[in-house]
Amino acid sequence: MSALNFAIVGAGGITLQNHLPGLALCSEVRVRAVCDANPATLEQARSSTGAPVASGDWREVVGRDDVDAVIIATPNFLHPEIAVTAARAGKHVLCEKPLALNAADARRMAEEADRAGVRHMTAFTYQFVPAMRYLRHLVARGDLGRPYHYRSCRLQDWGTRNLGWRQQRKWAGTGELGDMLSHRIDFAHQLVGPMRRLVANVMNLTPVRGGAPNDTDDWVAILAEFESGASGVLESSKLASGRNESWRSLDSVEINGSEASFEFTTGRWNELMAGKVGGPGMARLEVPREFWVWPGSPRDPGVGDPLVSFRYDQAIEFVNAIREQRPCAVTFHDGARAQAVMDLAVRSAETGRWVELSEA
Repeated sequence: MSALNFAIVGAGGITLQNHLPGLALCSEVRVRAVCDANPATLEQARSSTGAPVASGDWREVVGRDDVDAVIIATPNFLHPEIAVTAARAGKHVLCEKPLALNAADARRMAEEADRAGVRHMTAFTYQFVPAMRYLRHLVARGDLGRPYHYRSCRLQDWGTRNLGWRQQRKWAGTGELGDMLSHRIDFAHQLVGPMRRLVANVMNLTPVRGGAPNDTDDWVAILAEFESGASGVLESSKLASGRNESWRSLDSVEINGSEASFEFTTGRWNELMAGKVGGPGMARLEVPREFWVWPGSPRDPGVGDPLVSFRYDQAIEFVNAIREQRPCAVTFHDGARAQAVMDLAVRSAETGRWVELSEA
């Protein structure tokens, strides 16, 4: 097995929490170069990884002959240029979501990566939650029947603290819409299929965060109709006081169909709630052990916090796709589809009207 050399562009919290632990579980994988614009963050990444190359210039690390793959975890506005440059240089690319500030740039990223023949992956991390994987399996198997309704609710209490670049539209594109609802849009695509039309609203209730201007959304809601005929209701907020954050806060998805209903909650990583049509109500459904880790992952589900460690399977899937010369389970095309919905949600909120996905 030949070694794979990685470059990490953007070495902040997401990289340390999600990407590096996953890479560490992969044999014959090395972090060759790290890059960050913040000198202190860069030094921490260099020290944490032991990478022999540390630079503030992403072009320097992406263009290196001794780099095979690139993980991009920078502010969102930088994603397209870095990803396209990396793909043209023959590097495989894993990029954080949202892929870009608009669907046109996200599609360009996918097209350039396809043209270059490299593996490409959107970091929709929650696809790797065991309960989500099992729910997708049950729906694909037909247990749901005809889909009627999809609904998701993501409520966190972020207060009014400063979010850095994430509260600047020119760098982030959107706030809660891109931060959190993008994952649930992807869930909808995975479970129900593409949307046909939608109407949406967004709110900025904290124009100042931590003493600095904020021009991004704190709350977003989408009402959707799917091509299958199903309905969709998606809501996400940073300002649900008292709800806490991360897995401690509310993060649920429910799907109702002609034969059954299922509910997935991130905080219950190894179980679903399920009910049959005409039955007495929803009851606990345990996720089989074969779904506790991603296929091909060496991760021991009994080691570490299972509400965090499932995220490591994302990097493992990326590495395995490279080695097996196959598409990643989650590609840039998935990210571009979600970005098209996000673009139309913003347009709907601005115009106050329903918009068709054909307009994206």
